[in-house]
Parts: sequence; structure tokens; C-alpha cells
Amino acid sequence: MVTKGQKINDRYEVIKSIGEGGMANVYLGYDTILDRNVAIKVLRGDLSNDEKFVRRFQREALSASSLAHPNIVEMYDVGEDDGLYYIVMEFIDGVTLKQLLKKRGTLTLSETIDIMLQLTDGMAHAHDSYIIHRDLKPQNIMIKDDGQIKITDFGIAMALNSTQLTQTNSVMGSVHYLPPEQASGKGATVKSDIYSMGIIFYELLTGKLPFKGENAVEIALKQMRDPFPSIREEDDEIPQSIENIILKATAKNPKNRYEDSRSMHEDLLTALNEERINEPPIKFKYPEHETDETKKIKKIEDLPKDGESDIEDTKEIVNKIDEIEDKKSKVLIIILAVILSIALLTLLFVFVIYPALTAEKNVVIPDCTGKTVSKCEQLLHEKDLEVATKIKTTYSDSVDKNKVVKTNPESGRTVKTGTTITIYKSLGSETVELEDYVGKNSNEIKAVLEVKYELEVTIEKKDVTTAVDDPDAIIEQSLPAGTKVKKGDKITLYVANQVDTFPNMQGWTKDEVDAFCTKYELKCKYVEEENTTYEEGTIYEQSIRAGSSITKGTNLTLTVAVKPKAKPTPSTTPTTTPEEVEG
Repeated sequence: MVTKGQKINDRYEVIKSIGEGGMANVYLGYDTILDRNVAIKVLRGDLSNDEKFVRRFQREALSASSLAHPNIVEMYDVGEDDGLYYIVMEFIDGVTLKQLLKKRGTLTLSETIDIMLQLTDGMAHAHDSYIIHRDLKPQNIMIKDDGQIKITDFGIAMALNSTQLTQTNSVMGSVHYLPPEQASGKGATVKSDIYSMGIIFYELLTGKLPFKGENAVEIALKQMRDPFPSIREEDDEIPQSIENIILKATAKNPKNRYEDSRSMHEDLLTALNEERINEPPIKFKYPEHETDETKKIKKIEDLPKDGESDIEDTKEIVNKIDEIEDKKSKVLIIILAVILSIALLTLLFVFVIYPALTAEKNVVIPDCTGKTVSKCEQLLHEKDLEVATKIKTTYSDSVDKNKVVKTNPESGRTVKTGTTITIYKSLGSETVELEDYVGKNSNEIKAVLEVKYELEVTIEKKDVTTAVDDPDAIIEQSLPAGTKVKKGDKITLYVANQVDTFPNMQGWTKDEVDAFCTKYELKCKYVEEENTTYEEGTIYEQSIRAGSSITKGTNLTLTVAVKPKAKPTPSTTPTTTPEEVEG
């Protein structure tokens, strides 16, 4: 059971379910490594126990993964995770052609031809790679908003084909597009896909299916027996050239169909050319219902001419034709009955008889953690388990390099003998080489180192006296560039702690100094000295030189200029001596 939020193979996170089918369920997922949305197709649990089916599922998916074409959904990955078999493919944000038809009813001729050109081009590429889809239908064709189509379900189509006649939901969706040769039990070919494309062409233009019935058998009989309906009877504005293409693609006898998808593509390219629009109705070279008995019937041109035969001869020919038609219907019914009987017997053999005959004993996978690869292989072989040829590697902080980290399936699980076990060898602790982070944003680098490399990161401030433009920029790192580190290692990133410094206060007034001292909580003291150079009341000396770091509570002494005191002027009043007075 796949649930929302579940991680498949430690990589693909399940977001929601986007489709359910008889064989597999489809989920919208997120690729955590490549950071993109993907579609994840998961094989149904009841089918994952059938080893042969699983092998076919994987083989066909791997084969289709080689297809690279703009009209084919790209496959990214195929794998198994704890018994869950999955295919990861391109996620298409669009609707299926079936959904578009339900919404629109029919499509215009130009729209339909554009879609069919893309479809035949994509299928030509697949057929060139020897891959047959086998289940083409509007439900398996996505269309994006820009009109581009994507063919889906490559890779599991052949696996689906092996059981589709026993899957009711699958049959009723597929039998409408099933070519007569497949309905009669014959193998599929390139021309089988061409037949399905002809049905799709008809449905896009008319909004209808050519053959309907109450059950799959009835529809299959009509595919083999009934003539294909004329599309021009549904819409007489459709050119004869278009009807000819549809009739040629859906011919009962594969010999009358296009030889390959590319021929159909090239025919579509010129279908609306003026000289082709009113071309004559198509005539087939080979009989549509060719059997041993129909081959014995005389051709029309070989029938007796007027006067050469009587009415009884003509009646005999007509009766012979009716007899052949009756036998054909009976043969077809017998064939379908045989097919259904074989299918039921196959199911009985696969799910009841074969498991009983090939039942294998269960064993517990041994714990190989910390052991050498050779020792682990020995332990697995002793349990009659197979070892995958390719040894995978993974980083581990707890297991030494070149020793076994784990196995897949994991140790302790009970599996059948013969199960293939994959061994994971340790690469040691994962190391990364540090870069030069100086000048980069410290918060961004811290997030990267912590999330991506799981390092312990500390950001610290370092005093600087020069001005900085970005206070979050790294000015130094504790481990230099080129250092190799592993998960859990520590590193310190330093950012600037700009320290204020004392300015040159010469020429400042006391008011300016008082404001500065108050701002930085300094203890300021003034000393007055005579000075003729500086204006009276201004500072001309300071006890701490300019450029020194400011520290709260520092004592700062400032010398204030005052005018020099005036010197006494010599007296000009005449003086007399005592002697002069006495005389």
C-alpha cells in the first residue's frame, strides 16, 4: 500500500494518487535528488508476487526506456523497493484524449490531423526500435495545453497484454481498439498498433466508437466480422481522403493496412491537398475476410456472363456464400470460447498449480553489516540465495570503507531460496571539500553547510576598525578552502564587528566634546592652558590619540585653549630720591 509522504527507494516522495488501473496505480511524486515532479507507476501488490510477471514488467519497461521522442513519455527509472515494483517517468501536466473528448465531444479536422501526425510520428519511432505498444487508446495518450501529445504506458503494454483478457476493467477499455487478429488470439504486430490508431482517428472526429456491445466478447466479434462504418455518413464534410486513411488503417485483413506507421504519417501530411480531397474511395487488394473457403469462391469477373448460366447456378453461388458466412461466425465464437478457456486454465495453473509445484522454502537473510564482501557472499550462498553481479556502494559513518553496509532486501527479512540479494559496500564517511567563503553571506553559507553537508556551523563576530558595507559578509573562516570535512565536523565563520575609534578632536568646542562623551559614556576632564594658535575655548590636545578603540568608562583628558594673560606695562611717572627731597 503506497501512502502520501512515503519515500520510494529513499528518493521519490509520493505526493498524491493520480490514477488507478487494473494492473498498476499511478502517483504524482517528487524526485528529491533532481528536484522535479515525476509520475510513479507502481505494480499492484497482488501481481508483485508473480516472479515471471515482475520480470516481464521490468524487461519491457527497460526496453521502452530507450525510446527518446518528443511525443513519447520519457522513462527515468525502474526498480524495486521492499517488494514494491515501480517505474518512474516524466510527469505530464495535461489531460488524456479521452478526457478531452468527454469535455469537447469532437475535435476539428485540423486539430485531429495535428494529433494524428504526432501520434504516427511517435509510433514510427517506437516501431523502428522494435517496440509494439499493443494497448493504444485515448486513455493512454496525454495532451498538454500547448497541443503536444505524449504517448504513455510504454514498457508495460506487453506485460498488460498477457492478462488483459481476464481483467474486466482493462478489456472494456481496450477491446474497442483491439485489432481483429488480436481478438482472434493471434500475436500483435506493428500493424496492430496501426489499427488502433485508425480507431482513435475515427473517434476524435466523430466522438463515437465504431463498434459497441454489451460485453467484451460482443465487441471483439464485431471487430472481426462487421464492416467499418463510413465516417462520411456521420459527417459528409469530411474529405474522402480522410475516410480512405481511416479505412486503410482499420482494414480487417492486415495485408490491406499501411505497411508501417511512417507510411500512415506521410499519407496524413498530404491528405488535405486539393488534388486529394475528392480522391476515389479506397479499394482493397486483398479480401477482408480471407479464409480457405472464401479463396475457393470465384471472383466477380470470373462469374458466368449473361446467357452462360441459369438462375440455379446463381442461387447456388449465393447459397454457398451464405453458408461460408455462417461457418465463419461459428468459428469465431469457438475461437473466443477457446481463448477464454485457455485464459482460465492459465490462471488456474499460474495461481494454484504452479506455485504448489515450484514452492520454495523460506530463509532469513543473514546480517552482513561490517563484514567483507566475500564473507557476505559466502553467508548468502549458504542460505541458497543468489548474489547480484553488481556490488553497489554507499557512504557510511559507522561502517569502515570496503566493508558491507547493508543488503537489499535487508537482513532479517524472510525470502524464498533463490532470491537475488544486492550487497551495498561502504565508501567510508562522505567528505566534501570546503570552498573559500570570504565575502559571501554568512547566513546563506551556514544553511548550505548545515543542511547539505550536515556540518556544525558557528557564526562569530571579530573586531575590525575599518568600515564594512555588509555586516553579514564573511571576513574569515576557521577551516581554509580545500579542507576536506565530513558530517558532524565543526567550522566557524567570522563576520565583522566594527569598533568605533576616537576622532581627532582638535578645534572642537566643549559642547561638542560633552555630546561625544555622553554618547560613548566616557569620563571627560578639561584642563585649560594658554595657547595662541587655537581659538579660545577650543580643544587642542587629547589624552587618547585619534584612531584608538573606544571603550565605555574610559578617562579622557582634554586641553582647552585660553588666551595668555597680559604682561604689566612699565610706569612713565618721574620719581625722586630722598636725597633730592632733603636738598
